[in-house]
Amino acid sequence: MDVFPDFGSVGGATDLRAIVGALLMFVLITAVLMLIVCAIVWAIASSSGNYQAATKARTGLFVSVGAAALAGAGVAWLNFLLDIGTRL
Repeated sequence: MDVFPDFGSVGGATDLRAIVGALLMFVLITAVLMLIVCAIVWAIASSSGNYQAATKARTGLFVSVGAAALAGAGVAWLNFLLDIGTRL
């Protein structure tokens, strides 16, 4: 199973590959940085007794994990649509 979309039958495939790759990289780097920052803030806020900040940091951590999962699902969805498009 490929992780990156199959652009074999799409016109302008090189441009589309570059755009999707750049967007996926941007989303994943942002999600990982957000995950690291939120985990650190959650740990510091929990240890200092600031439960309101800890709750917001925990929410941010879950959002970053969800964003990374949606980015991966987006690649799978694009693969599916490109596969359907070649059969139409």
